[in-house]
Amino acid sequence: MAIIKKDDPKIIKAWTFYDWANSVFPLVITSAIFPNFYDAVTSTKNEAGEIISHTVNFLGRDFENQNIYSFVYAFALSIVVLISPVLSGIADYLGNKKRFLQFFCYLGALSSMCLFFFSKSHIELSFIPFITATVGFWGSLVYYNSYLPQIASEQNQDKVSARGFAMGYFGSSLLLIICLAIIMGIGRQYTKYSFLLVGLWWIGFAQYTFKILPGTHPSNNTKEKKGLFLKGFKEIRIVFNQILEIPQLKRFLTGYFFYNMGVQTVMVVAVLFARNEIIWENEKAKTTSLIISILIIQFVGILGSFIFSKISTQIGNIRSLMIAIFIWIFICGFTYLVARLPIHFYMVAFLVGFVMGGIQALSRSTYSKLLPPTEDHTSFFSFYDVMEKLGMILGTVTFGLISEIMGGMRPSILSLAVYFIIGFIVLTSMEKDKSQNC
Repeated sequence: MAIIKKDDPKIIKAWTFYDWANSVFPLVITSAIFPNFYDAVTSTKNEAGEIISHTVNFLGRDFENQNIYSFVYAFALSIVVLISPVLSGIADYLGNKKRFLQFFCYLGALSSMCLFFFSKSHIELSFIPFITATVGFWGSLVYYNSYLPQIASEQNQDKVSARGFAMGYFGSSLLLIICLAIIMGIGRQYTKYSFLLVGLWWIGFAQYTFKILPGTHPSNNTKEKKGLFLKGFKEIRIVFNQILEIPQLKRFLTGYFFYNMGVQTVMVVAVLFARNEIIWENEKAKTTSLIISILIIQFVGILGSFIFSKISTQIGNIRSLMIAIFIWIFICGFTYLVARLPIHFYMVAFLVGFVMGGIQALSRSTYSKLLPPTEDHTSFFSFYDVMEKLGMILGTVTFGLISEIMGGMRPSILSLAVYFIIGFIVLTSMEKDKSQNC
């Protein structure tokens, strides 16, 4: 990898622009429009157009449609967990992580566009582009995140990370508004065109990032390319041994694994939970209110990411994260005990947005600060990514299983509270150790 000048405004702008480009996938595809589209397509309706069943036959067995969604998403994340460590090791060895970033970007964007053809009658095949799009999105983030310690000095990493998430929240919200204008202004039959727009937006704006971010250093072109997988494993083994020798880094990854399990599961199931557990006046009011709540989360998330960045400069990253996790625990309790009406869900959406941006931005920069002096940034961030994905897999599968067994999604909220509590306890042990400037 070419040497990068830290705190260069042009490079930082290009880096944060990839957040602007790719954040349309988690918002439009996994949070806002596709879940509603999927629920509408896979639900059974009577002659009056009223939904009478959410049951779908998948791989020869009947499931509730929201549980299929959770299980398929978990499967896609499993693929990322399996391939990203080795590929990141190869990228560090060759010094060409920009190429990997581009590959996963194009995989995710083109797959998103293929969701245009999603059909209930071929649901197993229809989920293939959803799986590959998910792999593309999360796979690209390994390489994207690993640029942070290279482009920003330690004192600026919180601010730069927050700026990236803010760009992502704003850009994705803008495309969501455009998609909603098409759906509500022209007709619901045009919903699937949103998936085409996601792919075009993602690829289009990513070109600015690809143009500015440094690529492969010329000296890396002479490296031996035989046995790359073995060399990738070797790079990962070296990094893993380094992580084991740094107690704070090891503890942070453990705490991150648990509390992020709750955060990411909320992002995946929030809309499906609201559709099934909140009492709405009618179907139209339900859809409109859900979109409004998602936009609340997005725009409040911009504010939250910067507020928590400021808080971290006063009390440190770990304490700031503990405050965010405490708010998440409150959200879980409130949702389980109280949230049954639309006004309750709006309140939850505001709180989720406030801590969502803050905890994501701070988690990324905190991990970056804890890294030892190294050139293997991609391999280190692959472990961050693996902890994130393993948590998401366990979180979504647990949520789906509890929902399937209990006959509703509300009891699953308690499992999320447990994850946040464990994460809080682990960070408490880190906060007592002042050996790191976090």
